[in-house]
Amino acid sequence: MTLGETKGIILFTKDYKEKDKLVKIFTESFGKMMFFVKGAHRKNNPIGPAILPFTEAVYIGDFREDGLSFLNGSKEAHPLRMIQEDIFINAYATYILNLVDAAIEDRTYDPNLYHFVQQALGLLNEKKDAEIITNIFEIQLLNRFGISPEWTHCVVCEERQGKFDYSSKYSGVLCERHWHLDNHRYHADPRAIHFIRLFSGISYDKVQDINVKSETKTAIRQTIDELYDEYVGIHLKSKKFIDQMKNWEDTLKLSKREKKDDVEDQTDPILKE
Repeated sequence: MTLGETKGIILFTKDYKEKDKLVKIFTESFGKMMFFVKGAHRKNNPIGPAILPFTEAVYIGDFREDGLSFLNGSKEAHPLRMIQEDIFINAYATYILNLVDAAIEDRTYDPNLYHFVQQALGLLNEKKDAEIITNIFEIQLLNRFGISPEWTHCVVCEERQGKFDYSSKYSGVLCERHWHLDNHRYHADPRAIHFIRLFSGISYDKVQDINVKSETKTAIRQTIDELYDEYVGIHLKSKKFIDQMKNWEDTLKLSKREKKDDVEDQTDPILKE
């Protein structure tokens, strides 16, 4: 048992009996841990704000090597308000946290991943491009699942320029001159592969410089889904929700366009007069 404190990010919470909660936190110092919080539902519990979803804080407690750990207090709670309040941003943040929970074992010390999650959530909270932030996270998280594709150059000739496709056979990208070596390569959109290669090594500090067309985003999504289906094989509810949500967004956009067209049709005769 270690008494102390650590920065942490709430992964999820669930009720335990009537008044208590189990809270899973990705801590900077100890990795992912499950905590018991006594009286979490009690009104005016001082720890309450620090255990809300999408909150980062310094957590004080008993950090145990096995079984449940115990939270005794918190300080410097920082709620990610935009994520908490926006259902679309919330969906991507939830998926990122679910991926983290799936990618590493509990109590695995991984401060680099902690800071990567911290950056991703911070950008989502600033309303940066949620799809691109998530794509970068997915690609760079692959190594935590034990997968390290070669993205930087063609695995055959080390070419770094031109069109590329992904080959499972070669565990990396092939330049256009060597596509014939694998008839079962992904046959992905070269634009998608271009951005995925970029995402594999980019820092989040450069995200504001990336502008991606919606059709290219769709191609990127399809390719990353194919990679995760082949290599990772997890099926998260949060990912399914994002897929469904994209359909809602498309429907909403279409509805708005139709309403705009209706208004324009109604006003045309007046303008002509």
